[in-house]
Amino acid sequence: MTGPVKITSKAEVEEFLSKYDNFLFDCDGVIWQGDVLLPHVKETLSLLREKGKKLIFVTNNSTKSRKAYTKKFSKLGLDEVTPEEIFGSAYSAAVYLKKVVKFPADKKVLVLGESGIEEELASEGIQFVGGTDPSLRRDIGPEDYDAIVPDPSIGCVLSGLDLHINYLKLSIALINLQVPETLFLATNIDSTYPTHGKLFPGAGTMCAPLVLASKRQPISLGKPSKAMMDCVKAKFEFDPVRTCMVGDRLDTDIRFGQEGGLGTLFVLTGVNKESDILDENADVVPQQYMTKLGDIFELLH
Repeated sequence: MTGPVKITSKAEVEEFLSKYDNFLFDCDGVIWQGDVLLPHVKETLSLLREKGKKLIFVTNNSTKSRKAYTKKFSKLGLDEVTPEEIFGSAYSAAVYLKKVVKFPADKKVLVLGESGIEEELASEGIQFVGGTDPSLRRDIGPEDYDAIVPDPSIGCVLSGLDLHINYLKLSIALINLQVPETLFLATNIDSTYPTHGKLFPGAGTMCAPLVLASKRQPISLGKPSKAMMDCVKAKFEFDPVRTCMVGDRLDTDIRFGQEGGLGTLFVLTGVNKESDILDENADVVPQQYMTKLGDIFELLH
């Protein structure tokens, strides 16, 4: 198997850009780290737009809606990014429920997660409970063990990154998952959440207790799932061969691109390092890689 090719010259950048019309970007670790824009990302994105490339930002972070993400892009000086160019796992889950599952209008989604999920479900006209409900941000009490029973109005448990996860929320979710007809979805099953140069527990750690207790596996709507790729392809209608996935994480971003039939570009500003892709036993290897996304601009100038 041929190893990944490192892009280090102007000629290599030009050849790389000539192969693709569309670029899918992960955000944290590629565009920014935490709340800091990475070097020459703004110039690189502008350059790609000038060349007529279509840009799509695909993120597994379900805590923010597309609208909220647009505000973050703007805050970092990327004012040209629109909500229509953003495809997050919360939106992916909402689209899956609405368009693929045809979720019944009289049913509700029990949310383990933040406002991003709620906003995207609302945008698709889907009813929900749980989520940011302040009444659930407390310890479980003796009376709860009798009070928690399956809710016939709940047709789906949707698990995402919940910054206020607790035993009460997990208990309500588990009791409802014991009804076989209740759908079990996850915005993503990432083990970690990279931010501020460190790794924190990811959305996968929210649903892991439910997987263990219910003996059920959720359908994941984030990278690298085929379900998310199908939703992205349906929305943007691109040619996979002329599309490149750019990411910093091998098990989500690069696998997502490979399994979707896309080209792959790996950058060294996030989770995985150069040694991970050069390891002869590496499970996932990108086609090409560079130190950072901003190298595209720097090497052309």
